[in-house]
Amino acid sequence: MKRKTAYLPLHYGKAPSYLFERMVRLAGAMTQLIVEEYGPDEMLRRLSDPWWFQAFGCVLGFDWHSSGLTTVCCGALKEAQKRYGDIGIFVAGGKGGESRKTPEEIARIADRLAINAAESLMRTSRLVAKVDSAALQDGFALYHHCFFFTASGSWCVIQQGMNETTRYARRYHWLGESTKNFVCNPHAAIDDLSEEMEGHLLQSEIDKNRQPPAKSILLNMIAGEAEQSRQTCSELARENPQKTFNLISEILCGPTLFAPARHTISSTDIRLINLKALHKAILSAYERDPKDFQSLLETPQVGPATIRSLALVAELLFGVPICRKDPIEDFPKQVNGRRWADYAFAHGGKDGIPYPIDRVSYDRNIGILEETIRKAKLGYIEKKDALKRLARIAQSSLST
Repeated sequence: MKRKTAYLPLHYGKAPSYLFERMVRLAGAMTQLIVEEYGPDEMLRRLSDPWWFQAFGCVLGFDWHSSGLTTVCCGALKEAQKRYGDIGIFVAGGKGGESRKTPEEIARIADRLAINAAESLMRTSRLVAKVDSAALQDGFALYHHCFFFTASGSWCVIQQGMNETTRYARRYHWLGESTKNFVCNPHAAIDDLSEEMEGHLLQSEIDKNRQPPAKSILLNMIAGEAEQSRQTCSELARENPQKTFNLISEILCGPTLFAPARHTISSTDIRLINLKALHKAILSAYERDPKDFQSLLETPQVGPATIRSLALVAELLFGVPICRKDPIEDFPKQVNGRRWADYAFAHGGKDGIPYPIDRVSYDRNIGILEETIRKAKLGYIEKKDALKRLARIAQSSLST
């Protein structure tokens, strides 16, 4: 599976209406041109690349390194698809409550367009969200899930989680065409965007924001090293549910599954595990008779607490170690000679960085792209070829 991750600082506020309207038009036009030239699957590949997606958001004029770039850009693409009908891809989901409606939206779009892969796409949406919330417990609580798909059933996902302690967000990108295994070593790359901000923050602030999740909290069930733990968890779920629950209850001698190194007591330490809900989840998993860890994850009532409890039982009773490695450790920063922040100079940024939105240039570029799309639909290719020549010239000038 091709999966990538990005860190982003949390910013509050939203795109002003004058900017969001332009973002919708430009995002729709750029998507249509990419789909027309390279096909819809190529657009999904680009959305699954965190570097390209961040540069895309910069071109659209949102804050160049804000977590809001994710939700606003996905929202602009979703609105463009609603407004213009056929932009080559379909968009479902969004932020907060909208994310939970993703399967319903997929079903409605598929029913309207007679897409046969609806059930598979809905299942994928649920499973991707479950993996990043229950199988990978890295300290980032998911609050955004956006599902992109095509009429042929190809898909990609962009979802984002928030760490309330560091005030940073982590963004997860998925690409369906390279899916091999949903629960084993799925990452293709992880990008720590705090390195892009070294010219804008004090070193002490950078170091603080780079702090990894606490090892006592981190649970990585999708690492290659966690294979035995995954197998043991699914085996435990097939055992007598009361016996399994009793084992968990014996281990939960305190209010938390993992004791912190500190001596002070915080409000989180006295938050009791909901044993009643945990018992229902164990029973539900037993009735499902999961053949493997993915089947266990797909059990409706099984969530982070259930997975963590089963992993703890496997570790303490059977000596199967829990993997507490942050997946970002496997992927060093890769530098390709370009910075996505450079693309913020295309039209400026919402908060005036690097300069206030240049509405005249923005509107002119939208007009050029929309006219190109109109002529392309009529069979004219001269303007599109001119844009491609301009891109080649610009690329050669960057490389010299």
